[in-house]
Amino acid sequence: MGRTIWAVSAAVAAALAAPMAWAQTLEVATDQSPVGLDPHVATSFATVLVNGAVYEGLTSVDKDLKVVPELAESWTISPDGLTYVFTLRQGAKFHDGSPVTPADVAASFARVRDPKTGSPYASRIDMVKEVTPTGDRQVTVTLTTPSAPFLANLPQISIVPAAAATGGIDLQRKTDGTGPFTLKEWVPDTYLLLAKTDGYWDPGLPKLDAVKINIVPEASTRQVGLSGGTYQLLPNVDPATAATLQGTPGVTLLETTDLSYTLVGMNVSTPPFDNPKVREALNTAIDRSQIVEAAYFGKGQPGGPLSPGLKDWAVPVSDYPCYAADPEKAKALLAEAGVTLPVKAELKVLGSNQLVVDVSQVVQAQLNAAGFEVALNVQEQGTFIQDWRNSNFQLFASINGGNVDPDGYLYRTFRTGGSTNVFKYSDAEVDKLLDEGRVTLDPAKRKAIYADLQKRLACDGPIAHLAFGQLFTAVRDGVTGYEIVGNRSTRSLRQTALQK
Repeated sequence: MGRTIWAVSAAVAAALAAPMAWAQTLEVATDQSPVGLDPHVATSFATVLVNGAVYEGLTSVDKDLKVVPELAESWTISPDGLTYVFTLRQGAKFHDGSPVTPADVAASFARVRDPKTGSPYASRIDMVKEVTPTGDRQVTVTLTTPSAPFLANLPQISIVPAAAATGGIDLQRKTDGTGPFTLKEWVPDTYLLLAKTDGYWDPGLPKLDAVKINIVPEASTRQVGLSGGTYQLLPNVDPATAATLQGTPGVTLLETTDLSYTLVGMNVSTPPFDNPKVREALNTAIDRSQIVEAAYFGKGQPGGPLSPGLKDWAVPVSDYPCYAADPEKAKALLAEAGVTLPVKAELKVLGSNQLVVDVSQVVQAQLNAAGFEVALNVQEQGTFIQDWRNSNFQLFASINGGNVDPDGYLYRTFRTGGSTNVFKYSDAEVDKLLDEGRVTLDPAKRKAIYADLQKRLACDGPIAHLAFGQLFTAVRDGVTGYEIVGNRSTRSLRQTALQK
């Protein structure tokens, strides 16, 4: 069967044939091909790697995890915290050449909020009452309640043309963003070519002519390619590869604390994980320090619901009693739960990520020594995502992205009916705290609320949070301007260049 090529034209082919036009092409290697590119639906790291250079929101997050202007050059907030007036950037255009208008913003918000879209980002803006164009470059967003995390949640709400938001194009296969790079070619499972956006709103950017994202599943092949100069950048390097690349001539490892975490998710709508004692037992059976050593090669740390990288928010793991690994106590908790031992369960594993596979094997051994009988089902990415979305699992193991504000992760995941609450979890007190955390504007009071939430969720919630690794990106000498960010953002590709 022939390979399918998306969004390529004769003009692009001619440009590709001209060496001078593509003199500054950054060769990137990554492990997975996107399943789809819809910025309002697809959330895998493979998709985010591409879309981070193609799409933009009203706001963004910089390397210090601070909210900064993006498509909105400025905004004002009413004294009651209910009305935000955004002024759009002069000269911002979509890749089809049309200007960004307030109507496009309104349509993008509407698409994310529409239940028919099934957007995992819907919970991040469910406090929005209405979005109204109020000028040529002005859009007014009215909220139902004040929202402390509102601006921090907007980077994930990509702005697309109103025509695309209402079904004008298949956003899973084609793109039309405002970012510094435009998707020119997509050969599934082989590569994606992103070309410089002509007339990008930020003068002088991007500095590269093109970024070619090569799909290279084997870590050893990526490593050899980087060492030999075939590839110039490896984003989101796993700990094993980072260890082997350490000290390689011509290669620099960038490093920061990852906001992403490995986890075991539990479906709490059916036995036995509907029983909080069983969930506590599972947590108690897990030795997180052993996971860090065995799967992360020591390049990480045990963690709870929030990354240690969020120093203002994360509660120390010493505050979670169930994190003291104790197989015998786990068995006792199972006995208290009244379940038959061993507790048999299937653990579905995101097989496209080697770190997750490695972590799952360690977790399986630990659980099976503590009253469980867990069988692994390693799945390819598409099947895993479909089962996850449909809550078709007893247990699953994955790696999920974090957010710079606690609400961005906790609300959508643990609120009753949250847009990524695939666990069917519901707790009235947790809901109450999540709602309070959103509307509380006093920083000290907000911190206390989220500390309480973390302690409630760590042992009784539907997720056994495992570890947060050190995040690595490997770059060749001659690559300048690229910055590693804890949320895995590729925003700095716009300022990246190649020295001749």
